[in-house]
Amino acid sequence: MNSMVVLPLVLPLFGAFLLPIIMRASVGVGLWVGPAILLYGCWILGNQWISGTAMPFSLAIGGFAPPMGINLYVDSLALLFALAVQLLGLIFWPFKLDPETARRQALMLLLVAASTGLALSGDLFNLYVFYELVAVATFGLISASSTGSAYAATIRYLILSGIGSVLTLLGIALIYSQTGTLNLAHLAQLAPEQLNNKLGLTAFLSILIGVGVKAELFPVNTWVPEVYATAASRVSAFLAGLVSKLALLIILRLLVLIFHQQEAIQVMLFLGILGVVSGELAAWRAKDMRRMLAFSSIGQLGMIFIALSIPDQAGLLAVLALSFHHLLVKSGLFMLADGWGGAIENLRGAAKRSPLAAIVFILFSLSLIGMPPLPGFWAKFTLITELAAQTSPLYLIGLAVFLLATVIEAAYLFRLAALLYRPVSEEKPIDTIPKPAGVSLVSASLFGVGLLAAALFITPVGELLNHVAGQAANAELYIDTVLAGTGGGR
Repeated sequence: MNSMVVLPLVLPLFGAFLLPIIMRASVGVGLWVGPAILLYGCWILGNQWISGTAMPFSLAIGGFAPPMGINLYVDSLALLFALAVQLLGLIFWPFKLDPETARRQALMLLLVAASTGLALSGDLFNLYVFYELVAVATFGLISASSTGSAYAATIRYLILSGIGSVLTLLGIALIYSQTGTLNLAHLAQLAPEQLNNKLGLTAFLSILIGVGVKAELFPVNTWVPEVYATAASRVSAFLAGLVSKLALLIILRLLVLIFHQQEAIQVMLFLGILGVVSGELAAWRAKDMRRMLAFSSIGQLGMIFIALSIPDQAGLLAVLALSFHHLLVKSGLFMLADGWGGAIENLRGAAKRSPLAAIVFILFSLSLIGMPPLPGFWAKFTLITELAAQTSPLYLIGLAVFLLATVIEAAYLFRLAALLYRPVSEEKPIDTIPKPAGVSLVSASLFGVGLLAAALFITPVGELLNHVAGQAANAELYIDTVLAGTGGGR
């Protein structure tokens, strides 16, 4: 059963290359190849989650035992993210039939395969390979809009992502030059003696900035508003909702297993604070809904980086709570922006045209600002509690910034909510008011249902995330699971 976890990674990868050939032979069959692969991936990972047998476990690919060979590491955290990748790939699947359908669907399968690989990989080499595959797939999906602004946004994203890739590779090279290994479990053993120095700190900062491009980390997040404003809503939702969290997962693993320097944590906390301030203030000033959501996403990711700078179980619990809450809310909001994109002022009276869309928007907004008993309240309360328990002045500054950002967030979200219900002049026909497309509204409503379900079952959800955080924070468990039977990898 454990070995079947490889299939949700391998099948989408093969499907991405075979789909154009299948589409040329039969469009009807080709349209359902991708969803069938993703459904099968959900079934495999769901069964693994339900059974929970022998978790965590490690799979040695090709029969070469770690640290020499390639391995996949499957714990609750990796499995949760891998399952989320398959589910969101299914929800955001590009069914629209046109000459670009085969290309978009193949790129989506490639993005799903690479994202699943990021969640499951147990060594830095493969993390880098899958990181690059994610970049390739997103370049193609962003430019698929075939507009001048989409091409310009893709070029900007390409340049920043290329710089990030070079910095990530530089950090990995420094680690390998110091330790002679790229296996995360082996590095966790060697790190206290060989990476707890200035060279190790340099390697971490290089990877942090490099991976931070996709994690929307300040200051390498300037691509975000352009891309999210021009790409298809489904692509923006997938990138903001999930891909940014997979980049955070890489940083989480590095912090827990390898880099324990206080300087590394302080840099990440500082950059997180700057991300919150810059993102929320820009969102407050935005005049376009997509740009508002993009800047808001930067601010939310900054909050998660602040939580990530507390690398114990309680801090990781806050990271997971904020991450999955952001996944639900921002994915849903970007789907609403499918019809509500453009100038915010054009949305005056939009609630009259689409009452359900307005209700879903208000639900997401209330949870984002932390209104109890919605999940956003519990996620933010967890982080506030942890920040208040810290003694460093920088954490207290982070707490103050976090609270101020919540006030700013409430201001621009309530401003838009009020505009939705504001009466329009009688001269303006109701059918000229924008509204989300039917499929997009259904997708947004699904995320709204998920948010309400999490609110109803907040206690078991909290216990589940606490279990996942405890397993993820246990470096010794990771080492023992991967290097069992190999003599400790030495």
